[in-house]
Amino acid sequence: MTDHVDGPRQIGDPSADLTDLFAFTSPENPEHTVVALCVFPSAGSSAMFSNAVDHVIAIRRVNIVGTGYAGRFKTDEQEIRFTSKFGTLEPAPAGGKPAQKGTCTLPRGQALTVLVHDESGASTADGTFRVFAGLWSDPFCLAWFGKTLTPAPNLLQHDNVLCVVIEFDTRRVLDPSKGTLFGVIAETVPVGSTNPINKLLPRIDWVGRPEQTNMRLYNAGMEGGDDVRDLWNEQIPFAIDDTLRPAFLKQLEASLHNYDMRDGREDWPPDALAAVSEVFLDDFLVFDVSKPITDASYLEIERSVLEGHAYSTGGGRTVNVNVMDVMFTWAVNRGREQLRGGVTVATKPGTNRFPYFATPNTELQIVSETVDLLAAPGEVWSLIGPFGGAWHPLVADIRLTGTGIGQLRTIRTIDGKRIIERLEEMDDAQRLYRYTNVSGIPASNYLGTLSVRPAGSVSSVEWRVQFLADNQPDFIVKVIVSTLLKAGLESLKPRFGAAK
Repeated sequence: MTDHVDGPRQIGDPSADLTDLFAFTSPENPEHTVVALCVFPSAGSSAMFSNAVDHVIAIRRVNIVGTGYAGRFKTDEQEIRFTSKFGTLEPAPAGGKPAQKGTCTLPRGQALTVLVHDESGASTADGTFRVFAGLWSDPFCLAWFGKTLTPAPNLLQHDNVLCVVIEFDTRRVLDPSKGTLFGVIAETVPVGSTNPINKLLPRIDWVGRPEQTNMRLYNAGMEGGDDVRDLWNEQIPFAIDDTLRPAFLKQLEASLHNYDMRDGREDWPPDALAAVSEVFLDDFLVFDVSKPITDASYLEIERSVLEGHAYSTGGGRTVNVNVMDVMFTWAVNRGREQLRGGVTVATKPGTNRFPYFATPNTELQIVSETVDLLAAPGEVWSLIGPFGGAWHPLVADIRLTGTGIGQLRTIRTIDGKRIIERLEEMDDAQRLYRYTNVSGIPASNYLGTLSVRPAGSVSSVEWRVQFLADNQPDFIVKVIVSTLLKAGLESLKPRFGAAK
C-alpha cells in the first residue's frame, strides 16, 4: 500500500513509517510548489509526531541522460532540504488540550516554528515558505488485493495519517532558470544523524515514487523471493549502494515481469523490462515546475522518456491521483487497457486550499450483530447478562476487578491476546449493559452494548460496538470486532435454539 508498513522495521515503529510523498503546483498560487510527506499509517486521534525522528524532504535538480530504452534520470549533487523536528506534548492552559510544536529548518538554515494541527500553518515574513503539520485523512486509495490482483473496497477507508506540508515560492527556492526538472524524496532518520556523502545512515524509512517497496520490491503474488525492504530503506536516497544495485535490479525485473504476465500476455519484452527497472531503481518522484501537474500527470515523464519522445506534463503526484490504478495498468499491460480497483477515490478528496489534504476522519464506525433465540429473555439474560462473559467461546480465561460501574474484566482469548474492558452501565430491568475498551482492541471511542429484548415468542440478542480505529486500518478493526461479536452470538444458538 504505497509506502505504508513497508517492512518489518516499520511495523515496530509506525510513527516513523512514511506512507506517502507528493509534489504538485499549489492550487492557490501557480507560482508556488507544494511538497508533502505523510507518516504514521492508521494514525489515531491522539497520534503525535515522533520527537526522536527527523522528517526530511530533499529535492535535487534532475537531467535526462538518454531516451528510449537507454532513458535515465541523473540528479545533481546539490540538495534542497527541509527538516522537520517535533517536541513532546506541552501542557495547555486550563481546559485546553496539550499541544505539540515542531520546527521546520528551511534550505538556507532558517527555522520556522509550527503548531501541530493549526490549519493556517506557519509562514515566513516574506511569504516564501508556508508549513503545516498535523492529522489529516489518508489520501491513499488501496482498492486492490495485491496478491491476486483483484479489485477490492478501499482497504484504507476512514484511515488518518500525520502530514507535513511545505509550500514555497518556486522561483526563489528552485531557480528554474537553471533547469525545471526535479526529483524529490522523503526520509525519516533518528534525530542527530548526519548525511555525509557515501556513509550509510541508520535510516528508518524513505520514499520516492509510490509502491517501490510494497509493490515492486516485494511482490506478494510471487512465490519465494527475499524481503529486501528493510535493506532498501537503509539506502541513501539518490545514492543507492553500487554493490547492492544488481540485487535490487534483479528483484525489480522479476517483480515487474510477474505483473506483466498476470493477464497472460507479455507487454514488456526483456529490453523494455530492463529499461523500466533501471529507471525505477533510481527512486525519486520526478516533477517539472514549468509544466502542468494534474491528477493525470503521474509517471507521464518517465513513460515519455522510455518511449523516446518529449514529455508534456509536470509529472509529480497530486493528492487525488489514484496511483494504484496507474501503476497496475502500466505494469500489467503497459497502458494498453485501463485497470481499475474496486473504488477509484480515497475516503475524502483533497482540497484546493492549504494544506490541501482532507480533514481527519472522525465518524464513528459501527459493527452490529443480532440473533433470535428460542428462549425467554430472562433465561438468556441469566447467562450473558453478568459482565464476566465466560460464556464466550473465544474466552480462555477472565478475571474481574472491582464491582458495579467501573468494574474491569481482563480477558485472555484462546489465541493468547489480552483485552481489558470497563463496565459503564448495567440495567438488569432492561437487560442491557454497556462497556468501553481499556486496552487490547486497536480503537478509541470504543463503546459496546449487549442487550436482550423480547421479539414475539422469542428473544432477540443484539451486540453493537462503535469505535474509531487507532493504529490499525479500519477494516482490520472491523474484522476483529465482528469476529468477537459473531462468534459469541453464534455460540448461543445450540444452547437455546435458533429462531427461524
